Amino acid sequence: MAASDKTALSLWTADAVVLFDWLLSVDLDQLPVRHMAQKQALMDLLQQLDRSIPGYTSEDIEQAHHLLLTREMGL
Repeated sequence: MAASDKTALSLWTADAVVLFDWLLSVDLDQLPVRHMAQKQALMDLLQQLDRSIPGYTSEDIEQAHHLLLTREMGL
């Protein structure tokens, strides 16, 4: 596996908005990680989400939270 290899992920927009908002608010130094590469992977995800999600508002975040909580989770 080369460092430049890429994997395409398909996320619901609501998932992406919630993850992006959470990654912006979480203190990565407080997250339990086994390896520093895990923090780097989260930062890479944040950067990719930042490029992939158009500007969103606090209303968009609330709507995304609501959509995720109300959709069938397959449990």
